[in-house]
Amino acid sequence: MNKKWMLGLLVLVMVAVAGCGNGNTKGAGNAEQNGDTSTAQKGDGKEVTLKVATLIPPMTDILELVKPLLKEDGINLELVVLSDNVQPNDALANKEVDANFFQHVPYMNQYNESTNSELVAVQPVYHAVYGAYSKRYKKMEELPEGATIVIANDATNAGRSLVMLEKAGIIKLKEGVGINATVADITENPKKYKFEEVDLLMLARMLDDANMVLMTPAYASPIGLTPKKDALLVETTESEFAITMVARADNKDSEPIKKLAERLSGPEVKQFLESQYSEIAIPAFE
Repeated sequence: MNKKWMLGLLVLVMVAVAGCGNGNTKGAGNAEQNGDTSTAQKGDGKEVTLKVATLIPPMTDILELVKPLLKEDGINLELVVLSDNVQPNDALANKEVDANFFQHVPYMNQYNESTNSELVAVQPVYHAVYGAYSKRYKKMEELPEGATIVIANDATNAGRSLVMLEKAGIIKLKEGVGINATVADITENPKKYKFEEVDLLMLARMLDDANMVLMTPAYASPIGLTPKKDALLVETTESEFAITMVARADNKDSEPIKKLAERLSGPEVKQFLESQYSEIAIPAFE
């Protein structure tokens, strides 16, 4: 009887231990399901998945370049390629991605102000030299009086375009407006140029209809135009307009974000830009 009693007790203890193990496993599963899937998380305890929203080359090319490098750091980089210049910030602010890589700091600041968001610039990567392009004219002097000039319709890039034209002596703006300038701030326009504002993604398409279009290399290069050989005017390099990797205030200091910033400013990216994109993108880091 003693042996049977002890055997029965042992079985009960084993069942109880197994039940506790099953309960813990279920709890962990629920925690994973209810957790914030937008932040970088460990998939198997070893590798972290980092989601980065982006748009077009060379941004996508640079991220693809650093993807295997981040793999060495235990980070699985997942590119989220979106279709317009608003979605990457919305996705980041809503914690659908961990970072984005497509914009300069003034554009990010404008987004923060208009949406009360807390996006943060982490790492400048390259300067995309702004240029003025035309299919009809080879020199700025050839542009006729009353010509139509197309610029971006978002506040920062519109201001950027107007400042570039002012520096070239084409127009004059109200004193002190800087990159916050709008068409209404033009005080002198000797050749009576007409300004049309369109979405960034429409700029290249306007070349057939407009006399001149101002845009970054990201939109000019896909149609075979570069600032060095094709632009009637070019913008001087300014750090505030560098294309920058952006995160949120709540994750900017996380280890995966720091690793991403490190890789985006590494020698591999610098060499890639200098060898593949030297005419349109200048590294914004040493």
